[in-house]
Amino acid sequence: MRTVTLSAGRRLSQSDLNRTGALPEEVMAAAEKIVDDVRERGDAAVRECCLRFDRACPTSFRVPDELVAGALELVPPEFLAALTRARDQIRSFHEREREQSWFTTRADGTLLGVQVTPVASAAVYVPGGRAQYPSTVLMDTIPAKVAGVGRVVMLTPPQSDGTLSAYTLAAAALAGVDEVYAVGGAQAVAAAAYGTETIPAVEKIVGPGNAYVAAAKRYVSGDVGIDMVAGPSEVCVLADATADPVVVAADLMAQAEHDPMASCYLVTCDDELPGRVLGAVERLVAQSPREDVTRASLDERGVVVVAEDLGAAVDAVNVIAPEHLELHCEDALGLVGRIRNAGAIFVGAWSSEPLGDYVAGPNHTLPTGGTARFSSPLGVYDFQKRSSVICYTPEGLLADAEATQTLAQAEGLWAHALSVGLRRRLAEGGEAVTEGAHRVAWPEDLPAPAGVPLPGLGGRG
Repeated sequence: MRTVTLSAGRRLSQSDLNRTGALPEEVMAAAEKIVDDVRERGDAAVRECCLRFDRACPTSFRVPDELVAGALELVPPEFLAALTRARDQIRSFHEREREQSWFTTRADGTLLGVQVTPVASAAVYVPGGRAQYPSTVLMDTIPAKVAGVGRVVMLTPPQSDGTLSAYTLAAAALAGVDEVYAVGGAQAVAAAAYGTETIPAVEKIVGPGNAYVAAAKRYVSGDVGIDMVAGPSEVCVLADATADPVVVAADLMAQAEHDPMASCYLVTCDDELPGRVLGAVERLVAQSPREDVTRASLDERGVVVVAEDLGAAVDAVNVIAPEHLELHCEDALGLVGRIRNAGAIFVGAWSSEPLGDYVAGPNHTLPTGGTARFSSPLGVYDFQKRSSVICYTPEGLLADAEATQTLAQAEGLWAHALSVGLRRRLAEGGEAVTEGAHRVAWPEDLPAPAGVPLPGLGGRG
């Protein structure tokens, strides 16, 4: 892990973090080509992509419902019990996120408010192939169901032998997925966005995936909704002298073993802690069955930040804006209010990040790559839409008409002012259409706005 020392008032910068940044141009170009092909040729293009990239393609993309339900009988009882516990706690947490419609009435009878409705359909993408993620099925499906989405489909690639994991299918059955399609990659995103002969289109696509999935989601965004463009996993551990270096080492490794591209950050104001943590990493990583992946991540993407004091360390964390943040500090709970940028905050030494991955309840689909500066975890709100509701009475119209007409005139929008002015005449007991009726749409003429001279430009002809 590379060390960055912050001294003499130096602040952490983005260049210190060794992040990969935007999706590579070649990945975007390849994903766009796949999406365009699927949009044009439908199932045939999807099938070609599945055979080319996954080396497996079922006769029918739709997984029969009986196979999904039957997976519950194929998994060990202890797994099903754990999955059920996770489902119940995830649902309990997300039910508190559900937004409700609301309305308010002014004294003049004008009614204003917000009507909240779910999207009609959503696709959850679940990575497959080399690894299985039944936890992601729960995390992405349950908020959609709590929001009231009527049709939730799951997209997941088959394994090279043409099978799907019983663990993943059991999670789909337990979470209430309505349809399962054995297709992955950019082609799955394209099919969900635009529809094919056998895969109906959806209104929103969520869930993590590889770089090609992320690129495809970015490309179709705007035609359909997406949750985020997810990058490699990240963890940041903020630790002081009270932290257990072995536990911190294990927590860094827990993220590093995901992917060689995963980013791991240790931020501390204790000069001796990094050495103890890195020594523990060396002892532990040799025991890991994923040693190669873990070492690659820590060696290439790991950063240790040594700050002058706790305030500077917290400032560094907010610059990193990590996906996962662990607080291994004496007063961990007292620091929460000082954290502005983090996808999920794990408070205290007992709050292992894997608890959040699986069973705690908050969502594990989180903003990566520093996007926690402006993004949030996946939640029920991602599957709900808000419509403004505006209902005026004649009295309310008269109260707001003049201001509306004045602003319309300032913007030079004649018919805007006319629309309100005609109603104003009616509310005052007159007739809407009379000779010269357009004249009443305008208040007294506004003077031309004075120009505001800009430095270096003002006053020039």
